[in-house]
Amino acid sequence: MNELVSIIVPTYNTEKFIRQTIESVQNQTYSNWEMILADDASTDKTLAIIEEFAKNDNRIKLFKLPENRGNGFARNTALEKATGKYIAYLDADDLWFPEKLEKQIQFLKTNNLHFTFSFYDSIDEEGNNLNRRVESPNPLTYKELFFCNYVGNLTAIYDADYFGKIILETTQKRQDWRIWLTILKQIKIAKPVAEPLAFYRIRKDSVSSSKFKLIKHNFGVYREFHRYNLVFSVLLMMRFLFTQLIIKTKYIKKV
Repeated sequence: MNELVSIIVPTYNTEKFIRQTIESVQNQTYSNWEMILADDASTDKTLAIIEEFAKNDNRIKLFKLPENRGNGFARNTALEKATGKYIAYLDADDLWFPEKLEKQIQFLKTNNLHFTFSFYDSIDEEGNNLNRRVESPNPLTYKELFFCNYVGNLTAIYDADYFGKIILETTQKRQDWRIWLTILKQIKIAKPVAEPLAFYRIRKDSVSSSKFKLIKHNFGVYREFHRYNLVFSVLLMMRFLFTQLIIKTKYIKKV
């Protein structure tokens, strides 16, 4: 039996990329999915493009937010509308390989797992392959995840029947990392599909492109999410930076 997969996609002014993103979902070899797009009050042609797809494919569902509330709020809105057994995440500028869902669902079932992710490759804003592959420890422990987010948001999938829908505060940054930490705290170890199944688009204006924002938002995970005091959070952040800048680099490979 092919259970339904709910694909969570927040959108905001992504007219340049959203068509390719939707097409990468439509090209999946696993066809039992619903793509739930929550648009955060886009002012460009994003809505028109999504509506065009939704008219011709009833698996594509659009929810329009009346005002801009941020990516986390849009993601939670889409998640609340989800009806699938499995929850998968995809940002509006990233792409999936055609066999992404099929391989991951089979991996979950074969190994009796409730959460998995995969490696991924990188492309630039124009879609050019950067020959850069991001891998992870295999298996991935909670302790390893605690000091570095090895899980690419565009690759993660979890069993909502097992965990429930994991909805976090929308004001918190690095919402994706907090979700994986919530999951790993429960299951202790996660196993990835040890091959690339998606393309992550590196954009000049993305949060991850700013080193200062990276430090600020990740510090918030220790201070706000884990609720550690200021001094201990600073010490943890130093360990995070060491892991991010030294240890994680061995999992980023030229291909």
